[in-house]
Amino acid sequence: MKTLLLSFFLIISFQTFSQTQIEGDINIAYQNAKKGIYWSLSNVPENKLRLKHDLIDKDKLYSTVQIVKEIDGVKIVSTGYNNSTEVRIKMYRSFKSLIKEGYIETKKENDQPDTTKQVKKKSRKKS
Repeated sequence: MKTLLLSFFLIISFQTFSQTQIEGDINIAYQNAKKGIYWSLSNVPENKLRLKHDLIDKDKLYSTVQIVKEIDGVKIVSTGYNNSTEVRIKMYRSFKSLIKEGYIETKKENDQPDTTKQVKKKSRKKS
């Protein structure tokens, strides 16, 4: 009877330990995927339609990020890694929400090229 209880206790403790290890690996991979999301929100390209970037530190791959511009926003896919565990997060953000949250700056009127000088030069040449 004692050996049966002892073996039952050992089996349950091994299962609990392995589940805890798996959850730890998933949580670390999830945190790495979140780091990729934060990086991509801060680095949305202005001119490119697609961008793929790997976050690497000390010869270790933490996350792979893909940014794709859509019609009204951006699609971000971040894959976080830890050992052999991989977690993928997909996020869609509109340009309005990115501007509102301060990730993208709007172009001001002063940033536009001054065309009045060009018009004045052309009118002087005609005279």
